[in-house]
Parts: sequence; C-alpha cells; structure tokens
Amino acid sequence: MLLMNDFSSHDALSLAELVRTGQVSARELVLSSIENIETLNPKLNAVVHKMYDRALEQAHSPVDGPFSGVPFMLKDLLSWYAGEPITNGSRLFRGWIPPYDTEMVKRYRRSGVIVVGKTNTPEFGLTPYTEPELFGPAVNPWNASLTTGGSSGGSAAAVASGMVPWAGGGDGGGSIRIPASACGIFGLKPTRGRTPAGPLAGEHWQGAAIEHCLTRSVRDSAAMLDAVSGPDVGAPYWAAPPARPFLEEVGQHPGQLRIAFTGKPLLGHFVHDDCKAALADAVNLLESLGHHVVESEPPVDRERFNRSFLTMVCGEVHADLMDAATLVGRKATPADVEYTTWALNLLGGEISAGEFVFAEHYLRSSARRIGEFFEKFDLLLTPTLAVPPFPTGSLQPPAHERALVKTLGRLRAGNILKVIGALEKSAEKVFDVIPWEPLFNVSGQPAMSVPLYWNSGNLPIGVHVVGRYGDEATLFRVASQLEEARPWMNRRPPISA
Repeated sequence: MLLMNDFSSHDALSLAELVRTGQVSARELVLSSIENIETLNPKLNAVVHKMYDRALEQAHSPVDGPFSGVPFMLKDLLSWYAGEPITNGSRLFRGWIPPYDTEMVKRYRRSGVIVVGKTNTPEFGLTPYTEPELFGPAVNPWNASLTTGGSSGGSAAAVASGMVPWAGGGDGGGSIRIPASACGIFGLKPTRGRTPAGPLAGEHWQGAAIEHCLTRSVRDSAAMLDAVSGPDVGAPYWAAPPARPFLEEVGQHPGQLRIAFTGKPLLGHFVHDDCKAALADAVNLLESLGHHVVESEPPVDRERFNRSFLTMVCGEVHADLMDAATLVGRKATPADVEYTTWALNLLGGEISAGEFVFAEHYLRSSARRIGEFFEKFDLLLTPTLAVPPFPTGSLQPPAHERALVKTLGRLRAGNILKVIGALEKSAEKVFDVIPWEPLFNVSGQPAMSVPLYWNSGNLPIGVHVVGRYGDEATLFRVASQLEEARPWMNRRPPISA
C-alpha cells in the first residue's frame, strides 16, 4: 500500500497517473486516504460523514475518467449523493437522505474520483468560519486553536492536512477563498454559470453562489473545472465556454498584464498588518515577473452594498427553510436551527418583495460598475482576508446578544429584530473580516486565493486575485506562474499526514 506520507505528497493528477500506469491501485489510494482520515480527523473534525465501505467497493472497478481512482470529499452542503445523508450543517436535516445525485456530484463521479466522505460546514454555509452546533468546529491544521475559515472549512482542513488531495466547496460570499487562505491552499471561485446548479435550482443565492473545489496545486483546480464545467438541462444562463481546456492554460505565460491592487477594505474598516505585508509581497513578486502593477480599486458604496447583500441573504435563508419543509416533511422551528439562522429567517420574512428586489437592483448595478473597472485592468489584487486566521469562537456574538436574539426568535419577533438593526450589525462584523470577496460573488467574476505568504507565526495569509468575467484562463496562467516562482505544495501544517 502507498504509505501515508507518499500519498499526501502527490496532487490529484499525479495520483491519477500512478493509477493509470499501474504503479498503484485505486484501492490502495482509498485505503491510504482512510488511514489519513482516521489518524487526523480526531484532531481536526474536518470529516462529518464517512463513506468507506462504498468507496472501497467502487475502488474494485473505478469509473474510467481523467481522475480514475483518486479519493475526493464532498462538502456537506448542496452536494446530494444518492443514498448518503446530507445535513447542510443543520439539525433540521439530520437523518435525511437525498434520493438522487445533484448534477455537480454526477460530474464529479463521472470524472472517476471516489468519494470517501463529507466535510464539515457551518449551518447552510452562512458564516466565514466553520463552527456548526451539530458537529462542532473544524480545526485549522496550522494551529488547533484557530478557525479554518468557512464555509468550506472542513474541505480546506482535509486538503491542507493531506487526508485527500482535493475536496468540493461552494462560494457565495468567499466560502472557497476564505478557508483556502486560512489553511494555506489554493481555492478558485469560477465565473457565475461555469458549473451547474441543477437539478435543484437554476442558481444559488441569486447567482452569487457557485461550486468548485479546493486543491493544493493549481493544475488540479484547472483539471477539475474542465471535468465539471458547462451548462446542465434547464440552466437559466451559463458562462461562455473557454477557448481551450483550462488545464492547457497552466504553465502558459500570461504575457505582461495590467494589474490593479488595493489594501483598502472596500466593505470593512481595517486591515491587519500581516495582510498588508502579504499584499505588498505579492505586488513585488508580480512586478518582478514583468507585470505592470498600479494601486487602484473599483468604486463601492460600503453601507449600501452590505445592507443589500445581507437583505439578499436573509431572503434566501427564509426561502431555504420553506424549501426544507418540503424535503423533511415539516416546518422548521427554533429548535431545529441555530439561533442566528432563525434570526436571519425572521428578518427574511419581514422583508417585502419590493425591498428584496430593490436590494437586488442595487447589487446588479454594482456589478456593472465593477465590470467597468475591469475594462482598464486585467486583474485586481487584494489580501484574501482582512485578518490572519482568527481564534475559534471569536466571531460568535456575545452572550447578551445571543440571549436577546433567542428570546425575540422564540417570539417570532422579526419586526423587532429589524428595528434594532440586527441586519446592519451582522453585516459590519462579517464584512470587517471579508471586505473584498462578496463583491465578486455579486459581479460573478472568477477569483482565487493563492497561498503565497506565511506570517511570523507560521500562519498562511492568502492573496486574492480577481479576473474579468469568464476569464479563468488568465487566472490559471498567473496562478501557475506564481506557483512556479513561489512553490507552496511542500509547505505542510503541523497537523498533517
């Protein structure tokens, strides 16, 4: 059997090649992944559902695809796998079994990967940290007292620690890029419409949310996007197909690009010195590679954008609980979900249809202004997060606020929550940590977190790179150029295989 340290030193494409050439079997890979999970998960709490028996059965005759026999994990949100439970991080869905695969899962499986488990996520993917009440917090392999980020925090911890070479994720406000930064791996959010949302939905979060994966290497991300991208039946829209496979962009010279950068917290109020240092380091590196880098940022009305985005989220949470009732067969109660989710649900119920659409109109107009900015630049560079990985629990509301929200929630007092400004309070706290990512969920542009910098405490600080709509090709070219100049694959956290 491939030894644990051998397994975790390969990326997914390398493992697929070993299977293809007969140097290792799919069963050996699955057993190595299982051994890593059993060793590491008690420390990291990254995996919340194990699928070992099914994985070993599939390893006897893996699907013939580009990644035949390579272990993979699904995020326990959105990704329905027929016959396996999905909780979405919520007590409401505990024990519920989906009857069929979602389109993304079908495409993952057709690529030949073998799913060995599902990863930890906050309830309904709502927070930039992974601390669900149902399963408890995921642990950062670089420091066990710190967050993995969210909402794909379990996936990021599993990949960074070497349980699997890659894992699924989704990004509605930074949920691939945030944990990629916190865990020191590569994470790309594709262009809106690049990957399918069916058959459950035409789009997620009004088009802000999209699924892809988290990886250690750039080429794995490109190869998986080739395997899963493209419209599915009934899609309301889709991204124009690329000129050639994304994997062929990896290693290609991007030419001299015009790159804007900003350390200004466009949706927040401050940026930590370590994150400023990571940005300055990336600017210097890109200049040394021949790119033209200038300081500039798109126009943003912070308060109105934040309010409009949270209005959309509240409406979506309210609708999610209505949808959930049709699946689990009963209406949600405050006992079924976390109190913050219930509060967002109540707020969503108080927002009128006109208010919701008005907020959406503003977000769409913001996307237009951002698009105009990218007529002058090929890329925009920022820190991924405004702070280094932060302590677990530090973003949870204080006890008095929790007690107030719980009391009002039991009274179904959505109108009172609205009056006391709960929406704006939530927005301010979250956007101070992620003052850039949601802008590009709204604009639908591809964006990635690249692990280029570690601070004096040996914690990863990701650099955020945003491309033009539909132009993942340039991002993959630049990412591979950065990966070659500043390799990160062999930087392994203290808690790893």
